[in-house]
Amino acid sequence: MNYIQQPQAIETKSFEIIGEIVRETRPEYRFASELHEAVIKRVIHTTADFDWLDILWFSEHALDSLCAALRSGCTVYTDTTMALSGINKSLLASFGGECRCYISDPHVVRQAKEHGITRSMAAVDLALEEEGEKVFVFGNAPTALFRLLEKDTPVRGVVGVPVGFVGAEESKEALTTSHLPAIAARGRKGGSNVAAAIVNAMLYHMREA
Repeated sequence: MNYIQQPQAIETKSFEIIGEIVRETRPEYRFASELHEAVIKRVIHTTADFDWLDILWFSEHALDSLCAALRSGCTVYTDTTMALSGINKSLLASFGGECRCYISDPHVVRQAKEHGITRSMAAVDLALEEEGEKVFVFGNAPTALFRLLEKDTPVRGVVGVPVGFVGAEESKEALTTSHLPAIAARGRKGGSNVAAAIVNAMLYHMREA
């Protein structure tokens, strides 16, 4: 059986197919920039879902702000180990940044139990106590996103794409009305894989720029 075996060739072909489908099914659709296109196509590549053409929301200058933060060596905080594992940490490190997830941190576990909150919320509290520039990446926990918004603390940017039925849509809508530079998913769709894909798309674009 003849099939593509090289990982890079598979990815290249996938993006070609995505571009063809968008042109054929949505000829009126226009990407705002090369980076905007790269982010949306990588999310589609990750999910095989073309709804992302319509449901991925960007605040004004969000992509510029997030890329500037990643380029400056910020710390990226994720709400899940899945998002953490999906982000290209070696590429992030090449810009001086690092990625952290505190969901299983003993201090976070204790604080969550003592205060009757989710570990995701306690993880946000711990992250906000640390020094340095921060980007938050949420793919699974709407309570973490709500917590960050409640704290009303300036951060360099937020990727907010929690998936689910309880609080997910509401948390993302709240993010779209905040003052934070942000990328959000409207509706119920999202996930840690989507969150990581968005960050990676920006990192790959920065590497190639």
